[in-house]
Amino acid sequence: VSPYVFFLQIPPHQEVARVARFVAHQCDWASMATISTHKPVVGQPFSNVFSVSDGPRGSSTGVPYLYLTDMEVSVQDLQVNPQASLTMSLAQTDYCKQQGFDPQSPLCAHIILSGSVIQVNGTEADFAKKALFSRHPEMMEWPKDHDWFFAKFNISQVWVLDYFGGIKTVSPEEYFQAAPRRKQN
Repeated sequence: VSPYVFFLQIPPHQEVARVARFVAHQCDWASMATISTHKPVVGQPFSNVFSVSDGPRGSSTGVPYLYLTDMEVSVQDLQVNPQASLTMSLAQTDYCKQQGFDPQSPLCAHIILSGSVIQVNGTEADFAKKALFSRHPEMMEWPKDHDWFFAKFNISQVWVLDYFGGIKTVSPEEYFQAAPRRKQN
């Protein structure tokens, strides 16, 4: 164990789009809610955990990429209705524990992305592979006969809860224009 403690430097809560990009890049997994197509919960929300990456560490794109198979129950839901929401929280990192924040506290920043899941191909699939396998190397060893494919979460709305006073929204345009970290001079 390293004797050094690394503290995440979250952007100021007034910079909502930057906070959203920061959270998306720090988190390695997300909870994705779909509309179930499976009995006995047809038509009801169904939440499941997925590994995600918006790029290799230090190379944030803001686009959450996923590695999926049609064998997965939530992917079967997405084949009927690709609309979903994706939630990521700094509770997944050491940040909230180090700060003494409960995972439900607004100070333990989290984002909810609304949108749809779409398969990617070509150079975007190559980038998704690099982004995911660099942060989730175990994926390279997953069974080949499961017909894995790369997908992205196509963001239509960003919701941010990082401070008291209620949730804030960010347009996809604002989200993608924001840098998760300040540029070094």
